Amino acid sequence: MFHYILFYKPYGVLCQFTDNDNRENPRQTLKDYINIPEIYPVGRLDYDSEGLLFLTNNGRLQHRLSHRQFAHPRTYWVQVERIPTDADLQPLRQGLVIQDYHTRPAIIRKLETEPTLYPRNPPIRYRKNVPTSWLEITLTEGRNRQVRRMTAAIGFPTLRLVRTAIALEPLTKASKSGKPITQLNLEGLTPGEWRELNPLERQQVEKLLFS
Repeated sequence: MFHYILFYKPYGVLCQFTDNDNRENPRQTLKDYINIPEIYPVGRLDYDSEGLLFLTNNGRLQHRLSHRQFAHPRTYWVQVERIPTDADLQPLRQGLVIQDYHTRPAIIRKLETEPTLYPRNPPIRYRKNVPTSWLEITLTEGRNRQVRRMTAAIGFPTLRLVRTAIALEPLTKASKSGKPITQLNLEGLTPGEWRELNPLERQQVEKLLFS
């Protein structure tokens, strides 16, 4: 039987089931929350990031959703230091060089109000007299610490990062069809909670294997 799990990963949890690098003082892992054997995350979410994680034991689906060639969008709410202008964000929309790779263009909008999120434990560290703002960033790739490196490259360090959605339809395909992108999201979950996909969601994800 294939499992399809949505998990709201809290801050400070490794995106794996064992902590092989820190055996004397082990950190929390997915095993502390999910007791289902032989399932694996689709993509990764950093130790210091929060939000939506999709896990499955369907290897074909895992490859289909995680490999950058299929360009499945992932959406994040990102709190940054200071308040960027549209001109500041333009390099991210165009793609920029970070270390040895050129990022794909990102979809970015500034959030007018702070999003409703559960408090982070521990809270972020603010700098006195330095304002913060929130962005919604959608990527079609998931390189190591990519969002943090992107905002740092334009001078707006990331303070908090929450993945809110994983799209099941590639952005290019969706834009041509004009249909809304079908997404998995955090709705109904609190940090540390998980659930199996409902029958309709299972049908939607399994369609990917035949597209």
